[in-house]
Amino acid sequence: MNSVSLWSRTNPFAEFDALVRSAFGDSAGWPAQRAGFTPAADVVSDGEDAVIRIELPGVRVEDDVTVEVDGDRLVVRGERRDETTDGGRGRREVRYGAFRRTFGLPRHLGPDAVTASYDAGVLTVRVAGAYAQPATRRIAVTTGQPAAVAAGESPAESTDEAANQE
Repeated sequence: MNSVSLWSRTNPFAEFDALVRSAFGDSAGWPAQRAGFTPAADVVSDGEDAVIRIELPGVRVEDDVTVEVDGDRLVVRGERRDETTDGGRGRREVRYGAFRRTFGLPRHLGPDAVTASYDAGVLTVRVAGAYAQPATRRIAVTTGQPAAVAAGESPAESTDEAANQE
């Protein structure tokens, strides 16, 4: 599982660390990567924005990487292709194959809040307002009359409705 929630207010990195451990374990074996690779990602806050940096060296971003917003999820997917054609033997530590990373987005954000750029092997995705506090709306408190009466009902209608509900 490669899902990360961007807006955990307590410790935004705890969920990320837990996901990495559950996917790969704490050992250096990392057997889950044999079929492809999972690029390393950092999720940091920059003011109210979330900045996700994903290591993608050797990837042709224009052809092989897609960044999408799918509902309340940011999905980065792509493929690192093995360009060697000689079929040479030897030790290979560089992973190739398809990858997919998913990050949870706050429900109030849409695709317009997301921008992406690629430089020097690092894909940087900025999610504007990911850590913004929801706007607080103050509710006026009236005195002297029940809310139903203040809304235009007569006191008798309000009392009759309350009696019918019991």
